[in-house]
Amino acid sequence: MTLARYLCSKFLKVFIVALLFFTMVLVLVDLFMNLWRFIAQNVPASQIFTIMGLYVPKAVSFGLPLSVLFSVSYTLSELYAKNELTVVFASGIPLINFAMPLLLLSIMLTFGAFYFEDKVVVPTYHQKVNVQKEALHEMISKNAENVVVITESGNTVYKANYYDDTRKALYGLYVVHRKEDKQVAYIIHAQSALWQEKSNSWKLFDYVVYDVSERKLAIKSKYENLTLEEPPETFQKNIVSVEEVSVDDAKQYIAYLRRAGLPHSEALSQYYKKFSFPFIIFIVVFLSIGLSGKTQKNVLLMSLLSCIGAAVSYYVAQMVTMLLAQFEYISPVMGAWFPVILYIIISIVLLRYTRT
Repeated sequence: MTLARYLCSKFLKVFIVALLFFTMVLVLVDLFMNLWRFIAQNVPASQIFTIMGLYVPKAVSFGLPLSVLFSVSYTLSELYAKNELTVVFASGIPLINFAMPLLLLSIMLTFGAFYFEDKVVVPTYHQKVNVQKEALHEMISKNAENVVVITESGNTVYKANYYDDTRKALYGLYVVHRKEDKQVAYIIHAQSALWQEKSNSWKLFDYVVYDVSERKLAIKSKYENLTLEEPPETFQKNIVSVEEVSVDDAKQYIAYLRRAGLPHSEALSQYYKKFSFPFIIFIVVFLSIGLSGKTQKNVLLMSLLSCIGAAVSYYVAQMVTMLLAQFEYISPVMGAWFPVILYIIISIVLLRYTRT
């Protein structure tokens, strides 16, 4: 218990300083990247500080793995350099037992990072982006041209020349409804359609219904069972990024893609990545323990370089597997979780041959 408290106290002191340092650096980098635009738009200092404050949670999220990596590497390297670990090993305590408090702490940080990202980082970063766009007078239009939407597992297809998000209106609208066997049931052409909030449906103007039944075409001026309830948000310009929304919102978005019969492998792999990515904290601790003590010269420098190299290789491996999942060469689950499994195995092998 005394050794555990001693190790954790040394780690936490370095970790807090490192986290504050990396967070400050990331916030300043973001500020300097946008400073010239703030000056050009005469953005008041109070609004700039608000934007900086809203970016702090995102900077903490980015800086957390780096801080953990540096802190564990520095702590273990210092203990090796001062021969304190030699005393520990001479007492019959294996390295894995001695470093177990760090592993347990990393697991706690992993789950904490997941909830912190979902509940704090996502909403504050979204707010930061909106405040910054307002300050810089940047507005992203949700209007869309040549919109095609597939709903009801492909049974209903909407095609509109233009969607006006301000009026919640569609222009040059075609609606193709198909039966369960995918045969066309009817086609609707309307000059325009306006979303009705009360009925949660589209009201069509100047429309014609082409009823296709038994290979015959009948033109009608109205259709008794006509109800189009696809919400207007579906027709907006697609600006949804699974990485930038909460887990619940991402799940709803993927459900929509599936319901619409649209490609969803990339979105699904990004969704699983939300759960797998926080494990990088556990992995960097595991790797730091396994790579520590590999050399007797320049212990701190070599340990840091080895761990940073391992962390970079993890990011590259995850990028590759995510691309493979995006193009459906592997499943979305494997795209998100394979690097985690691979590097845990590598860490176990390194730990097996660590100098003690």
